[in-house]
Amino acid sequence: MLIDLSKPLSNQGTLSNEFETKVLDFIKEWFSDSKTVKIQSSGSTGIPKIFEVEKSKMLNSAVMTCNFLELKEGNTALICLPTEYISGKMMVVRSILRKLKLKIAEASTNPLQNINEEIDFCAMTPLQVENSLNKLYLIKNLIIGGAAVSETLKNKITQALKPSNSQTKIFETYGMSETLSHIALRQIFPNQEDWFSVFEGVEIYLDERDCLKIFAPKLNSEVLQTNDLVEIKNGNQFRFLGRLDNVINSGGAKIFPEELEKLVKQNISNEVVFLGIEDEKLGQKLILIIEGESDENLKSKIQNLEFQKSFHKPKDIIFVKQIPRTPNGKVNRLELKKLIEK
Repeated sequence: MLIDLSKPLSNQGTLSNEFETKVLDFIKEWFSDSKTVKIQSSGSTGIPKIFEVEKSKMLNSAVMTCNFLELKEGNTALICLPTEYISGKMMVVRSILRKLKLKIAEASTNPLQNINEEIDFCAMTPLQVENSLNKLYLIKNLIIGGAAVSETLKNKITQALKPSNSQTKIFETYGMSETLSHIALRQIFPNQEDWFSVFEGVEIYLDERDCLKIFAPKLNSEVLQTNDLVEIKNGNQFRFLGRLDNVINSGGAKIFPEELEKLVKQNISNEVVFLGIEDEKLGQKLILIIEGESDENLKSKIQNLEFQKSFHKPKDIIFVKQIPRTPNGKVNRLELKKLIEK
């Protein structure tokens, strides 16, 4: 179904599935007299909750993204994210703001399977991108959110798009429900940027733990505290180092597992996770979990990698058939740790 948001809703055609109904219901809700919209958080960093957001602040967020991507009336957007969450709702709001033609695909793990025409703008999760590599060339501007984009996926994107001389631009997002989708982007194709750049009007700084704090008054009147350890550059760029919750303390040295995973994934295609397992001598012993069948050649390759510090080299390497994940595709480190310690 295609909804032309430059025209009245009464001219939009017949609904054919539940997802189309939900999208249209939200569009009607948006045009209601209420000044707020109910949002459900994803629950990826805590217990899911429902809270109300002012429509004016959602419009402010939409302006930031639409201006950055230079979207204009008549462009086509594809929605393939559930409208219960901020990610899906903001795709609709951006389309309303710029009077885009909004094409509705199923909120499935393979949203491009029935798409054969060019799309100007789309937002997906990493898992959706993983299953859509052969059709990414159809999308001019793609933003990826909901979970971090792995080095493996970045390599797959490059391999899929470079031979086609695609004009596609792909960005990784940083944000949360409380920031009404993302407040920062970094390009991962055709260029790979290491630093996220925040939108104009967003202030970032560090707390005493070196965790990111965000003040975006156009989006949220409160200063938002995260547990994300970052490095800030030029006052408006930051590099993600890891979650404070995931930091491993081994022999007094603080280790950021996400940084080590990034290094390893540049050299092997398997999913990998670094964990700290309780150890009498070290406090926590650094181990590496690899998804897949046991492979001595793979193990040898990792042991020969040049880690920045000697204590970054894992003490043990363990293979598992499948790494536990949350419903939105993120690695569930807590469940994985329980699995390993059984």
